[in-house]
Amino acid sequence: MNRALPDLALPDDSDADALRRLLHELLAEVVSQRAPEVAAWMRAGATDPIPADDRAIPYLQALNIRFQLSRIAEENDGMRQRRRIEARQGPENVPGSFAAAFAGLAQQGLDAAATDAAIAKLAVVPTMTAHPTEAKRVTILEIHRRIYRRLVELETQRWTPREREALHVEIRCEIELLWLTGELRLERPSLTDEINWGMQFFRNSLFDAVPQLYERFLDARAQFAPSAAATERPCLRFNTWIGGDRDGNPNVTAEVTRAALGAGRLAALTCHIDGVERAAQRLSISCRIVPVPEANMAALSAIIAQNGCATPHSQRNPNEIFRQALSAILARLIDCRDSRDGYRGPHELIADLSIVEAGLLAIGAGDLARAWIRPVRWRAEVFGFRTTSLDLRQNSTIINAVLDEIWTALGVSARTGTPAAAVEIRRALADPELPRVDAAGLGPVAQDLLALLRLTRESSHDPEAFGPFIVSMARSAEDILAVHLLTRYTAGPCPGAPALSVVPLFETIADLRAGPEILETLLENSAFRSGLRERRGAVEVMLGYSDSGKDGGFLCSTWELHRAQRRITATLAAHGFRPAFFHGRGGSASRGGAPTERAIAAQPAGTIGGALKLTEQGEVVSAKYANRGTALYNMELLTAAVLTHTAGSGRQGEAGKPEQDEALVALSGMSQAVWSRLVESPGFVRYFEEASPVGELSALKLGSRPARRHGAKTLADLRAIPWVFAWSQNRHMLTGWYGFGAAIASFLMVRGEAGEALLARMFDTNPLFRMVVDEVEKSLAQADMEVAAGYAGLVGDRALAETLFGAIREEYSRSCAAILRLTGQERLAMRFPNFREGFERNRVALDQLNRLQIGLLRHARQSDRQSVSVPLLQSMNCIAAGLGWTG
Repeated sequence: MNRALPDLALPDDSDADALRRLLHELLAEVVSQRAPEVAAWMRAGATDPIPADDRAIPYLQALNIRFQLSRIAEENDGMRQRRRIEARQGPENVPGSFAAAFAGLAQQGLDAAATDAAIAKLAVVPTMTAHPTEAKRVTILEIHRRIYRRLVELETQRWTPREREALHVEIRCEIELLWLTGELRLERPSLTDEINWGMQFFRNSLFDAVPQLYERFLDARAQFAPSAAATERPCLRFNTWIGGDRDGNPNVTAEVTRAALGAGRLAALTCHIDGVERAAQRLSISCRIVPVPEANMAALSAIIAQNGCATPHSQRNPNEIFRQALSAILARLIDCRDSRDGYRGPHELIADLSIVEAGLLAIGAGDLARAWIRPVRWRAEVFGFRTTSLDLRQNSTIINAVLDEIWTALGVSARTGTPAAAVEIRRALADPELPRVDAAGLGPVAQDLLALLRLTRESSHDPEAFGPFIVSMARSAEDILAVHLLTRYTAGPCPGAPALSVVPLFETIADLRAGPEILETLLENSAFRSGLRERRGAVEVMLGYSDSGKDGGFLCSTWELHRAQRRITATLAAHGFRPAFFHGRGGSASRGGAPTERAIAAQPAGTIGGALKLTEQGEVVSAKYANRGTALYNMELLTAAVLTHTAGSGRQGEAGKPEQDEALVALSGMSQAVWSRLVESPGFVRYFEEASPVGELSALKLGSRPARRHGAKTLADLRAIPWVFAWSQNRHMLTGWYGFGAAIASFLMVRGEAGEALLARMFDTNPLFRMVVDEVEKSLAQADMEVAAGYAGLVGDRALAETLFGAIREEYSRSCAAILRLTGQERLAMRFPNFREGFERNRVALDQLNRLQIGLLRHARQSDRQSVSVPLLQSMNCIAAGLGWTG
């Protein structure tokens, strides 16, 4: 087939446009064959209305695929641009790279000792969450990955025209598969599906990307911080909630958690087996050609003898001691995988690999060691025999209900939430003869929680198989101590098992404010402090961006999270401890989803201290980690930002901060008042349900858990993901901006010119305020009050709709005016050309999709059909794809 397609082998500065043209041309070929009327509509500019019935299906399918292909083109172009910058200007000019971080620290005058101190603290933990907001099926994600890889292959100039055409045909075939597969899930994913969804990112990209990350780290350090110590130190770990998060999801049982542990163990061991097998195949080094020093020979021989494989391996590979040792390691790993014999833990594997590596270095084969052994050792250090550490989470309400049930069975009269319960919890924790509880007489929820706690005490796991037990909606020290007590009731003292780390999750504004006092009380308890010894004085605290945003609005939530970190840090420091904050961020701005580098830079000085743990959710996971090159970049960006913040914390000036803090307190309070007035208005829940597709979203089958924690039809019980998703679908976007304009206007009304000058200084110098302004501006740019008015028209009570939408539209105008006043722009998002251009490319289609969805919602609510139509489900998928996020 002859095509006038761009020659992608020629590097230029418009690769994204060329890639989009290629992919859209190939899509047009598929659509012309499969749906000629849709192809004609697309060629005409896709401006005519989409049919408002089942005829819409192929139109929506074409738009959705077009959005997806554009994202793949942009991801590929981003990688090309970074390579181009490195080739032309050097790695230190690649934004977010280790080289840029080290070069920047050197320019600040940071000496080698300070750099070493910052590196020694690095502990970065991306955490895959158990509730994917990913609107795409795993099958679709795999097709996307193959398209991305074909685009990478097109970068080379070695292809002949015939070979290049063959690659085009391969991409076209993948696009046709997208068309023929369909993006909708017909059934809600099971927990097994979600576990497999999480594991695929490790198998496809992260197992390979992590050693490359460490290579980049060492290369940048050698080039830009050569006087720093050359100690290698893995600074990255991965955690997951998939199979461990049971907050509001009754499907997550102890057996599911055990299955998640098994899947992680199998994936890690398979990875290590593959790496050792490849090394054994290649390292055919003969001792007759290069003698191995006696000490190294003895250590290698011990590996072979210890594994009981000396004779077979000596016969198979005579004089090839390295191959013999690796074959012995491989046999032991296979035993681990198949029968749990073999290595007792990853530390033994790491020790053996280190011996092989040292032997290669001793004979001057350092390059071979770095190519074939060091990556395997690094993977063993990072992924162990677990792939990830599995965090556990349960709501404090459930935990307390289980404790009450046990106390009733034991004849204890105290009930949780009372002063008597606080006394009883502390008495029982101090009792060395605490009775064990017979779970057989308890209800199913209690039985499962106790089974889970028993599972954490088993000694057969990788020592780091479990992360912390996170208590959501933690409102008192007793909520945390209750888990310690349940563990004692369940398993008693377990000398061989690591102490269970129980972590409070402060989610609401009130909980964030109460956090320091709760921690102060916890530190008085020996059961809580005993676990801190194993963590070298670090106290993990999780911060909830989602519910705090729903509780107080974006500006208030952002400030309260910032202030809580400062206050918690000071509280812990007074007792000789330090915080390890776990940031529960989502994909949207209203859930903490600001760009990584800027979000970290905006954290209070001294609150990271080298340690950063954060959630990676849904479409954010696939956007960051689906492809190896992109995964490598995002891990480097995250780790380099933490290094920069940690090393520079002591040098961040505090001058003028009290005045700026006072301004943020005032802005936060005014914003919260306006936000609360809206969400607490009579009829607000009705407006939300009728002016958005929140009720229909549950039919989209995004994840295994219900949209509400306890099934109650209240705003407080609604999970943050459908909350944000619904406000994005109807183009209100109010979770990312509402209250900002009123706060700025009120502040300037009171402070006048002095207030205006202060806000201008804050915009220039305060990273937190600047980030707030930036993210509010982007949210406003994606909102559209004309489209939103169409959704408001779905509300049956017209007076209610006019009142609430009138308030929303008025605040939108105030917020736009505030942004333009602060930034000095004439139009929104002029400061973010890439963001603006990307959104404007999709705006016409998004507006059409919104109009179609309004009609489909109106029709669905007027009909007697119980199910949600396919076009309505597709419209939700399409709008999410066009915006680039769900929530």
